[in-house]
Amino acid sequence: MNGNGHGLAVVAEAPVSANVTVEAGESFVVTPDVRGIAARALAYLGAGYPVHFSGPAGTGKTTLALHVAALRGRPVTLMHGDDEFGSSDLVGGDYGYRKSKLIDNFIHSVVKTEESVNTLWADNRLTLACKNGDTLVYDEFTRSRPEANNALLSVLEERLLTLPRRQPHGDGYLEVRPEFRAIFTSNPEEYAGVHRTQDALMDRLITIKIDYYHRETEVEITRAKSGLPREEAEVVVDVVRELRSLGVTKQGPSLRASIMIARVARQQGAHPRPGDPVFGDICRDVLGGLTAKVTRDGAKGLLATVDEVVAKRLKEAHRRPRADGAPGPATRLPVEKGA
Repeated sequence: MNGNGHGLAVVAEAPVSANVTVEAGESFVVTPDVRGIAARALAYLGAGYPVHFSGPAGTGKTTLALHVAALRGRPVTLMHGDDEFGSSDLVGGDYGYRKSKLIDNFIHSVVKTEESVNTLWADNRLTLACKNGDTLVYDEFTRSRPEANNALLSVLEERLLTLPRRQPHGDGYLEVRPEFRAIFTSNPEEYAGVHRTQDALMDRLITIKIDYYHRETEVEITRAKSGLPREEAEVVVDVVRELRSLGVTKQGPSLRASIMIARVARQQGAHPRPGDPVFGDICRDVLGGLTAKVTRDGAKGLLATVDEVVAKRLKEAHRRPRADGAPGPATRLPVEKGA
């Protein structure tokens, strides 16, 4: 929260590498790749259009959406898609009743009784965001059934939210505040649990394809999220990127795998060098999750491929000198406690 009361994240320069900044408090790495995507998204939002980040799992779509939303300086409303969602989970609905009873005994010989029962309406997140002019971040919106998202059609086009069940409590519609904007994220349709959304909704969105980042960006994000030295983060990223390029599975491994390996290695004191069994085990365990996506025989082959790629990259790092002229990360000896 900045000094003016908005939820705008502060982006501070940090000497991690050229043209790279880290978002204070969350280690959010802003490289030229990320900055360019964020600038495009902000331009579209500024013109009044909703933005849709689409891409494989683990490419940082949600984090990027929240970053862009924070840069707008407006309150953020976050929703996550769910197959159980109905329209009331977005706009609101009746949640109870209020019963009142009036007994009039002004004239002692005459008793007059009046009873009334009224339903109680509660606005849900979409209604509140439209009413307050928030930035709505609808994460993995295609996990909700298409009919649950119908309310968004008039919101994004006519800037009106239809509330037919709310008529007893006022108008049957709500005018969307001019400040309201929406950011959506989604995984590809072939992912489990993902619905094919209606064309009418997709036609209202400006879709930005988010793919795996360039190597430099992945290294900086891994380094910032784990605390590993840069040269060790490079080895981790190179292992994950090579497995990805081999296409052993349809999707992944993603940047998330690099961060997992790096964080655990840092916590366990493991280093990417030949002969370090802990680092090898971490890679097998983290990347072994991909075996659930292949056949039984393929799973055995995948683990062997992981071992081969790890060994290859560790040897390359062993031979590669560091930028300061010292030996690469693979040749550094562990520091004894108390030394």
